[in-house]
Amino acid sequence: MRLLVDLGGTNTRCALQDPGDEPHLARRFKNRRFANLTEVLQAYLDDLPQELRPTAAAMAVAAPVQGDEVELTNRGWRFSAQALQQALQLERLLMVNDFTAVAMALPGLPEDRKHQIGGGTPSPGQPLAVLGPGTGLGMSGLLPAGDGWAAITGEGGHVTLAPSNDREATIISLIRQQQGHVSAERLVSGFGLCNLYLALRSLSGQAADAVTPEQVTQLAEDGDEVAQSALAHFFSFLGITAGNLALTLGALGGVYVAGGITPKLLHVFEASDFRRKFEQKGRYSDYMAAIPTYLVTEEVPAFRGLAAILDGQMINLR
Repeated sequence: MRLLVDLGGTNTRCALQDPGDEPHLARRFKNRRFANLTEVLQAYLDDLPQELRPTAAAMAVAAPVQGDEVELTNRGWRFSAQALQQALQLERLLMVNDFTAVAMALPGLPEDRKHQIGGGTPSPGQPLAVLGPGTGLGMSGLLPAGDGWAAITGEGGHVTLAPSNDREATIISLIRQQQGHVSAERLVSGFGLCNLYLALRSLSGQAADAVTPEQVTQLAEDGDEVAQSALAHFFSFLGITAGNLALTLGALGGVYVAGGITPKLLHVFEASDFRRKFEQKGRYSDYMAAIPTYLVTEEVPAFRGLAAILDGQMINLR
């Protein structure tokens, strides 16, 4: 019996899994209700019958995973992997970046757990790319390696965001004045959507109080033009960023969009400029048009990826 954990900035999701079986007994915990990660995981384990108590665990973490100490990028939690393993009485604890796990889910993702956006056809045996806006913006790539796959572990969400027109340049310039470096995550994430909304209100001469991503999407549904524009720019910047990732990796096998935000906004996503911005790469537009883009509709793809890693399907590039 194995414990699978998807640790994000906002939520922690847990499930159990027997090798070869689907995850079960899945639960989601709001991180703000707990003081630290150990409390979250102990709450999950305490509700399990003794015979289901796992002895091994794999965890996908929304942060760089280097050495024993881990600090979440978008939540003030810091912990030691070794201390966590001891506290939970685990014989084995494997910890990887969250989008390393999501990337490893892609080869085994059922057709009904993804939704194609735009054209393009995947080329077999070619690299795959994945990115996902949630609390932050995660990215990874997957390279064929012998009989398995090699996942690229990086922090691509923090690359410098580039505009594709004057209006985008104006938005980025305003946020740069307020916050300094404008990474892709600054505009393509939950708090990024809020940044976009507030910037557009400011540019139109309207005052605005702090908002949540849920409030912005609700305002858009209610017909608020500034909120609708914020969503439109959100998906445009997502398309620009996804296209940059595809070019960098040569992701002819396809580019996948995961994360907690986009599946809830499928109708807006499909009607947006995402695909046009993805393909809009000058002399390489035809190259980009051949690459398919997909929305991952599986609720917690990291579970599938963690199981694949535990099963030995990932080749470590390091």
